[in-house]
Amino acid sequence: MPAPRTTTPRKVLGRLSLPERTFVADALRTETVGGVLLLLAAVAALVWANIPALHDSYETVSHHHLGPAALGLNLSIAHWAADGLLAVFFFVAGIELKRELVAGDLRDPRAAALPVVAALCGMAAPALVYALTNLTGGGSLNGWAVPTATDIAFALAVLAVIGTSLPSALRAFLLTLAVVDDLFAILIIAVFFTDTLDFAALGGAVAGLAVFWLLLRTGVRGWYVYVPLGVVIWALMYNSGVHATIAGVAMGLMLRCTRREDEDRSPGERIEHLVRPLSAGLAVPLFALFSAGVGVSGRALGDVFTQPETLGVVLGLVVGKTIGIFGGTWLTVRFTRASLSEDLAWADLFAVASLAGIGFTVSLLIGELAFDGDAALTDEVKAAVLLGSLIAATLATALLKVRNAKYRRLWEAEERDDDRDGIPDVYEQDDPAYHLRMAAIHDAKAAEHRRIAAEKAAARPGLAEVPGGAGEEGDRPA
Repeated sequence: MPAPRTTTPRKVLGRLSLPERTFVADALRTETVGGVLLLLAAVAALVWANIPALHDSYETVSHHHLGPAALGLNLSIAHWAADGLLAVFFFVAGIELKRELVAGDLRDPRAAALPVVAALCGMAAPALVYALTNLTGGGSLNGWAVPTATDIAFALAVLAVIGTSLPSALRAFLLTLAVVDDLFAILIIAVFFTDTLDFAALGGAVAGLAVFWLLLRTGVRGWYVYVPLGVVIWALMYNSGVHATIAGVAMGLMLRCTRREDEDRSPGERIEHLVRPLSAGLAVPLFALFSAGVGVSGRALGDVFTQPETLGVVLGLVVGKTIGIFGGTWLTVRFTRASLSEDLAWADLFAVASLAGIGFTVSLLIGELAFDGDAALTDEVKAAVLLGSLIAATLATALLKVRNAKYRRLWEAEERDDDRDGIPDVYEQDDPAYHLRMAAIHDAKAAEHRRIAAEKAAARPGLAEVPGGAGEEGDRPA
């Protein structure tokens, strides 16, 4: 009778593979710098919009129109930032998603289940909290999607500011959550915020995307080909009535993100490496500069907690996101054979879930779309996004700081490289060559200590040489 088959339970939030760890580290490094710039841009917008002597200039610049009217592109500066610059952000998001699907964690259905379920629950719960708040308070349901988005750059900026040494597995979980989050945010924008369609322009955009795909597949290279084509596709998508950022996502998803034998990096990885700094360092901060400039006063902040629309946004970000992500992860582990990594506890996951309540860039964008035509309520919802994100960041800071000593130990263990070969030691424990290198290093250290001991013994006549080293009276170690 054959022995029963046994399977090892899969570890949730376990150590990343070395290639995945390297990719995540590079991506998060850029996003962290971009997040700090995003914070600075948001603060600058609030200062610019709330100093009486500067307020009028902020409004003037934000609403200044430029662009060819004949092509339907005579837009305000704020509009260009939201529809134009954010297309770059969503282009990078499309590449990230493609890479995750073909070469990252989302490639394996079992590994993908956790971040996908966590992200879905982390979007459904805030929407539900918002809806319940507005149904009981008699508010508008138009803003149900506002608190559903997580801003990875803002979250990483908070981590950088508070100085926590969050383990790479938790950072990767947060990044994957944000990628899945962006995907569903894109779908929400495309499905729920498209009122009218210009089928001629939409057909032109689709044709442009087909040309883009054919050029990629035939190996055509050169930014001078793809950038003008991308601009044309974006303009046609904008005029079609579908939100123009969808063009960025579509082009990002078309890039090849798998490596061939003669490649160090895939085309998608190379382009992402080039474009991500532009997205994180310029496009998103400029969007924040012209979107976060809302009036802030004691009365305005108090009103956030009295209006159902704004209260729903705050509760959705702070309560809904945390409960949704934590609950979705717990349920996935509970009803599968997965188990949490021994290095982490559920408290760590709860802290990261609360950090995901920081919803800035996409939340502000959806807020503008949801309440288009009501400038006063749009500004109030933006203030609610800012306040909710600030509360979530403060809560996450407190929770993460409590565990920071443990995180630092885990981080130091992940980074330790005693054999100095550029690869952390935790990835080489099964490699005989690593242990031979360590043996050589220890032999060299032992020889050095023996030499020093011999010198000391020669300098002090009372010391006697003993086998393996030098000692003092009574054969006590030196």
